[in-house]
Amino acid sequence: MIIPKTHRLALLLCVFLLNWFNALAQKRDSAILSQADTSQKSFVAKMQAFARSAAKKSANEFEDDKAIATQNRIFDEVRTAMQKAKVYLRTSVDTLGTKKELKELEDNFRVASDGVFTEKGSAQTFRNLTATSKILHELLSKAKERKTNLDNRQQALTQFRYQLDSLISVPALFRFPTDSVTLVKYLQKIATVAYETTPVDSALKLASNNVQTLLNQINMVVSKLQISIDEIEVYQQKMAVYTFNRDFTNIWAPANKYRSFSEIGHFSMLKGMMTLNFYMQNNVGKLIVLILLVIISFIYLQSLKRIYIARGLLKGDYEGQLVLRYPLASAVILVISLFQFIFLSPPFILNVIFWLTCCICLTIIFKGFITRYWLNVWLIMVCFFFLAAVDNLILQASRAERWFILVVAIIGAVTGLVILFQKKESELREKWITYSIGFMVLLEILSVVTNVIGRYNLSKTLFIGGYLNVVIAILFLWVVRFINEGLLLAFDVYTVQDRKLFYLNFERVGKRAPTLLYLLLVLGWIILMGHNFPAFEYLSAPLKNFFSQERTLGDYTFSINGLLLFVAIMAISVLISKIVSFFASDDHLIVNKEDRHAKSGLGSWILLVRICILSIGLFLAIAAAGIPMDRITIILGALGVGIGFGLQTLVNNLVSGLIIAFEKPVNVGDIVDVDGQGGTMKSIGFRSSVISTWDGADVVMPNGDLLNSHLVNWTLAGNRKRVSIVLGLSYNADLQQCRQILADILEAEPRIMRNPGPVVQYEQFSSSTIDVKINFWTKHIREASATRSDLIMAISAAFKTNNIAIPFPQQDVHLYYPDKEGDIKD
Repeated sequence: MIIPKTHRLALLLCVFLLNWFNALAQKRDSAILSQADTSQKSFVAKMQAFARSAAKKSANEFEDDKAIATQNRIFDEVRTAMQKAKVYLRTSVDTLGTKKELKELEDNFRVASDGVFTEKGSAQTFRNLTATSKILHELLSKAKERKTNLDNRQQALTQFRYQLDSLISVPALFRFPTDSVTLVKYLQKIATVAYETTPVDSALKLASNNVQTLLNQINMVVSKLQISIDEIEVYQQKMAVYTFNRDFTNIWAPANKYRSFSEIGHFSMLKGMMTLNFYMQNNVGKLIVLILLVIISFIYLQSLKRIYIARGLLKGDYEGQLVLRYPLASAVILVISLFQFIFLSPPFILNVIFWLTCCICLTIIFKGFITRYWLNVWLIMVCFFFLAAVDNLILQASRAERWFILVVAIIGAVTGLVILFQKKESELREKWITYSIGFMVLLEILSVVTNVIGRYNLSKTLFIGGYLNVVIAILFLWVVRFINEGLLLAFDVYTVQDRKLFYLNFERVGKRAPTLLYLLLVLGWIILMGHNFPAFEYLSAPLKNFFSQERTLGDYTFSINGLLLFVAIMAISVLISKIVSFFASDDHLIVNKEDRHAKSGLGSWILLVRICILSIGLFLAIAAAGIPMDRITIILGALGVGIGFGLQTLVNNLVSGLIIAFEKPVNVGDIVDVDGQGGTMKSIGFRSSVISTWDGADVVMPNGDLLNSHLVNWTLAGNRKRVSIVLGLSYNADLQQCRQILADILEAEPRIMRNPGPVVQYEQFSSSTIDVKINFWTKHIREASATRSDLIMAISAAFKTNNIAIPFPQQDVHLYYPDKEGDIKD
């Protein structure tokens, strides 16, 4: 098809226009799109900015809320701390008491320093150094105790101040609210807390300053005491090393320095009483134990004396029984002489009190027993010892004292020589006394020589040692004699084991004291003598360190002293448990049945009491020895393994003992039958019990077997027993008359119970008798056999009186045989 030109132009124009319009549309659309894109980007940016702003605002609000919570918590903690501080401040330190104690410490130090640091004289004395050292150690202990209290007080005050300061310094408190209203309220709260805190902080600061002032003073006192003790130790060490060096000039030479004897005596008395007071305050428990031991020993000896009096065994001259003459005096001598060693490093004045008390008691016992001559010798020795002891309490040397020592030593040496040369040893009860007198003469002669040439400390030590040697030797010799007499007397009375003496077998204990006791007394004599020599403490220091030094075994740290303390506490616990058992029974002196029954009832609780005592003793021993409890669990675990393998029987018996103690199927003193063994329950122990049979033997039965056996306890039923008597009556007897006769006999017997009453019953027709059975109840099982015997005798006598026969079994034999004619004849 051919398109005209005009048409072609028109078509071309249309196409051109169409393209132009398309181009315009595209430009317009592009502009529109560009504008829309710009708007969208702007919107996104605004939204992101808004999000960031909202997030920041939310975070700020969260931090504000968290800060408010923290601030409230801190304010509460501040108030709590302030309340605790106020309460603690109410318990203020005793400032006046502390100052008073400081003044007392200063005064006591001034007294103790006399003769050592002040008014020294030309030489130090051993006794003065020893007494001063004891006083200073006690003063140091008190000062350190007060210092510890003040340190704890200061630490508590500092802790309160630190706690308040740390709470107030928390950064959260310095985050202030943006809101003005909230900010005002917060500032008001801070002002209130600051108002409340300021006086408390000021009070804490003031109290801390006061305590620090006291601490400064007490620290100076502690330092001064410690330095003084160190100086005294140096003096003592030099004195121990140079024992034989000259202290003063010869006795006839003029004195280098003079101090009145009255002044020396005054401060010596003050020091002596001070050391005694301090020591008794620290050892009240030991003194109480000593008194209790004296009381226990007196009760035992008194009861033993009553037994001898009751049995008519006590001699008029007390030969071999002197320990029973005055039980209280004997108890005092025995206990003080043996147990004085529990007082470690006692002051000399306390030892003098102990020894003089024993001397007085021994003099009372001696009067009328030993010869007049040797009683006078004893009194002379006691007087010499008293003079030497008084002189030993003088703590500073003086020319008058030196002359006194010289004169008394010469008189003592001469007296001892006269006693030895008179040779009256045959009248002595203890021959060894002459050796102690001879040793006393030697020491007194040496004292005279050393005193003359100016060895004052050595002379004084020899002077007191000579007379102390005699007194201690005589006391110890008679202590051994009293112990031997006590064992022998108990051996004679208690021929079998008995509760009275803890079931001791005196055949094993013996009639004399063991050799170990002799060795210990000799060791005690050496220790008591050695305390007077300066070198003794110096030489014994390594031994003390050996016992007190801590040793390590794995993770466990221990010392020999701790182990000995553990053993000692356990031994004391066992001793106390036996003493409780001892005082729970005294069968020799009980004559009243009601008292005996009360004793048996009390004895049934002894096992529980002993278990409690031993358990408490075990825990105290563990605590005193410092044994960790985790080690105890290991030991218990090991015991569990041992029990599982081989200790079942032992544990069974121990547990059975506890069951018997709590359930109490049998008590001490009950009459029992166990598998045919009848007797009285003598004791109930941890593992086994003892039954005293009717044959006189003691059967030791394990507690497990006792519970598993068929146990018959007659005491639970009131100790009554039914008894039967069977007898035969003739067929010709009047049964009613026989019943009446038997009833009258039973009615007349007082040992038969009336409720239930006796019963007379005819049992059966036997071959030759009519059997009658008599049933009755005795009031006590112990009377059953005797009652049965007496009734048989009474019945026999009554039947004979009434011509009632008791036939014996008999049998008629008839013989039948035929005669010659075949007849049967009888």
